[in-house]
Amino acid sequence: MSRPMSASVRVLRVLKALKGHTVTGLSNSELAALTQDSPSNITRAMQTLIEEGLALKLDNGRFAHSVGVLQIAQAHAEHMARLTGRMQEINQRIAAGSRI
Repeated sequence: MSRPMSASVRVLRVLKALKGHTVTGLSNSELAALTQDSPSNITRAMQTLIEEGLALKLDNGRFAHSVGVLQIAQAHAEHMARLTGRMQEINQRIAAGSRI
């Protein structure tokens, strides 16, 4: 027997279901199908995401990630790029036999 889904789990599942649809968005019914949840529950989850600045409703009525989510993704990519550069620098020093 499965437990009822908590509201927080529902919101997170909807946020993940929006992945790859930032420009075109997904409809309420598409999100319901992807998350195997009811359209009314999707509406509540989307209201939470919109209130928290993590999603938006497009002019065509579909839902997508907000600029806020994209900023989080961009910050992650920039952080990884900095780390990669630092790791390459350390590896070059190791290969050259110098102290770090």
